Amino acid sequence: MIAPTSRAILLAMIGAPLSLLLATAVAPNLWLLGVAWALGIAMLTVFDGVLAPAPKRASISVTAPRLAPIGAGAFDTLVRLVWPGRGPRAVDVALETNAVLAAPPTQRGDVGGGEAELALRLKPMRRGDGVIENVHGRWTGPLGLAWRQIVQPLNRHVGIAPDLAGVQREAERLFSRSLIHGIKPLRDRGDGSEFDSLAEFAPGMDRRLVEWKQTARHAKLLAKEVRAERNHQIAFAIDTGRTMCEPIAGAPRVDWSINASLLLAYVGLKLGDRVSFFGFDSRPHVSTGFVSGARAFPLLLSQTAKIDYSTEETNHTWGLATLMEKLQRRSMVIVFTDFADSVSAELMVENITRLARRHMIVFVAFADQELETLRDATPVTSDDVSRAVIAQRLLQERAVVLARLKRLGVHIVSAPVENLGPALVRAYDYLRRRERV
Repeated sequence: MIAPTSRAILLAMIGAPLSLLLATAVAPNLWLLGVAWALGIAMLTVFDGVLAPAPKRASISVTAPRLAPIGAGAFDTLVRLVWPGRGPRAVDVALETNAVLAAPPTQRGDVGGGEAELALRLKPMRRGDGVIENVHGRWTGPLGLAWRQIVQPLNRHVGIAPDLAGVQREAERLFSRSLIHGIKPLRDRGDGSEFDSLAEFAPGMDRRLVEWKQTARHAKLLAKEVRAERNHQIAFAIDTGRTMCEPIAGAPRVDWSINASLLLAYVGLKLGDRVSFFGFDSRPHVSTGFVSGARAFPLLLSQTAKIDYSTEETNHTWGLATLMEKLQRRSMVIVFTDFADSVSAELMVENITRLARRHMIVFVAFADQELETLRDATPVTSDDVSRAVIAQRLLQERAVVLARLKRLGVHIVSAPVENLGPALVRAYDYLRRRERV
């Protein structure tokens, strides 16, 4: 495609006042010089476009990361253009992206030896699946009068996830403080119920662990040593519906849920458990399957970019029933969802009841700070009193639903969103020690 540059347009416009001046001062027929001037500039523009390297000769390659952290700033995307033989003197490059990524303005780079490389910095705007849709390039001919343009579809996906380094730092801090060197150390041997080995009985050992048959065979008192069970399954069920996408403390509830999930996922993988993510709104849409080992954590992190925001109402029946079909053995299911009142929570409680018959359910309850603020505010007008009464009623209904879940054996985790991750890790440690997983 050939398009005139600003230089060509300016030169064409200069002919109009000159021809008008000559027609009024010298001879009326001289206005035709303006038309001839414009036509001449147009012909030169076309000629310049023909002399410029053709777009079909150019090849474009883009190097971008498959995963980028949110909150860590912009990241570089390398665009490389190659022309066989003669290339232009300079090239302008722009990237077209979706709403998850913010593209920089058009950048110009020099061409040397038929090649040009430009580093464009893309800024993640929110968590999600970023897409570099198209690459736009243009360059001028030798006269600088015509643009030759190329648009190459790319459709390159860049997963935008929480900051991996930040999650690992916080997880390792909690892991070392409460699970390894804390006041209540998590012992691998001697704690739990899974058989590990036989050892000679020593004072302080549980007499119920004495192995009498082996004692008679070896003529010395032997006892079983047990260890904490491993290879538990942890499934994170994250609601991405309309209610969960409402902001709380400056970020959507979904983002707080994913940050807390990743924190616990890192600890669980370190301890030898298997972890999976499951996302749903009006229907199930993300299921990662179970992975194990600390090396699988980056894979889980990249999959969280697919847990996107939604404006649809949550269908707890479809979502939790699908999850129940996928779980082939007893698992710890951590449910991140929210409800407005007891009426909207009925279907949620009904489906959690079915899930709790076989699995250990941990329900994450988001503290509604807005309602608590309305309830605790000093009333000044009658409207303030009405708002406080309604807020208190909604909080009471919320407490009733949480009490019903507790009676079903569901473990409730309720904490400010800033401390949700550490609270979830402590709950996991508590349930794991008591072998309720």
